[in-house]
Amino acid sequence: MKLYNYFRSSASFRVRIALALKGLSYDYVSVHLAKGEHKLAAYGDVSADQLVPLLELDDGTRLSQSMAIIEYLDEVHPEPALVPRDAIGRARVRALAQSIACEIHPINNLRVLKYLSRELKVDEEAKNTWYRHWVRTGLEAFERQLAQLPASRFCHGDTPTLADCCLVPQIFNGQRFNTPLDGLPRTMAAFEACMALPAFQQAQPSACPDNEP
Repeated sequence: MKLYNYFRSSASFRVRIALALKGLSYDYVSVHLAKGEHKLAAYGDVSADQLVPLLELDDGTRLSQSMAIIEYLDEVHPEPALVPRDAIGRARVRALAQSIACEIHPINNLRVLKYLSRELKVDEEAKNTWYRHWVRTGLEAFERQLAQLPASRFCHGDTPTLADCCLVPQIFNGQRFNTPLDGLPRTMAAFEACMALPAFQQAQPSACPDNEP
């Protein structure tokens, strides 16, 4: 398999975590978002939406969108499972994951931040304030959701799930922008539990071949 991705992309990071948890090998293909490589014609021939990540299977089939890719991997390689076996558990994990992937991440990804700066002429301080506001607001909502669930080591239960695959990259990004992360005990406990595992360590940006300062 080939994974077209970028070391700082949260969505790419999610897929790298899932691949590592399942022990699946792949070729790392860097698409440097900050340099605009995703907008080049060569990548457009590979990815219709010109986004990362994109997973190319051994037979040439291409899959886009991180959540769809992870669910595919979980169906084809069911162990270790990234969603619970029971319907209620699956719904809860997907709700947690989507709280990050659909509510927090979209308005704070690189293309949105660049639009604020380049098109709307928002200065750096205001842009970062925007970022921190929406990430913090979203994580507070995430914390409230966790508080309604039984105590657990990870976001849901005692093994990592799809929710943890989404949480960890969002925390990494929040830390980059100095988002306050205090007062989120369940959220940060789940993050720390994840980062104690080799799979999460192997997938983090600093371990990527295209990592740069």
